[in-house]
Amino acid sequence: MPIVRSKICGITRVEDALVAADAGADAIGLVFYAKSPRAVSIQQAQRIVAALPPFVTTVGLFVNASRCEINETLEAVPLDMLQFHGDEAPADCEGFFRPWYKALRVQAGEDVRRQAARYAGASAILLDTFVAGVPGGTGEVFDWSLIPADLPKPLILAGGLTCQNVQQAVAGVRPFAVDVSGGVELSKGIKDPDCVREFVRLIRASM
Repeated sequence: MPIVRSKICGITRVEDALVAADAGADAIGLVFYAKSPRAVSIQQAQRIVAALPPFVTTVGLFVNASRCEINETLEAVPLDMLQFHGDEAPADCEGFFRPWYKALRVQAGEDVRRQAARYAGASAILLDTFVAGVPGGTGEVFDWSLIPADLPKPLILAGGLTCQNVQQAVAGVRPFAVDVSGGVELSKGIKDPDCVREFVRLIRASM
């Protein structure tokens, strides 16, 4: 089985970022969305990114942010990649001189493949659980059978992943990567070091 990458999202503390890196996570996610309980300030993000060892990808998550807001963040924080987790059109994701991917929320009756195909410039497509009025981080699993086999971009699987179901997800979906936030937390924005380590270990044991 190909290698499945891992991203620990919603990092708010340096110590949590270092635990994720030490566990072998490929990426960490920093949430630049003020309404999220896992949101970070520019200053928090700067401290976290500065503390990371090399070869850990830093992903900035934005939800319907203005181009000005995103550019100001990028001027202050050396992010490697962007994640667009709102209602952004393809044009809203382009032009920031960073690789990016688009999050889509999955629900029955929607043509996921057609939605994904709109984002031709994306490096990947992240699939998350649809909950009305909530852009992400719900902690709920969606029906993985709704994922099209011919998705036109590498798949990042999110939505309610935990140490209890991540091996099933890897085996059943075979994503390019998995993305976890609440599933490895003690409380919102505060990661459980043991859960983070076990999550990454389980992914590697599945391959």
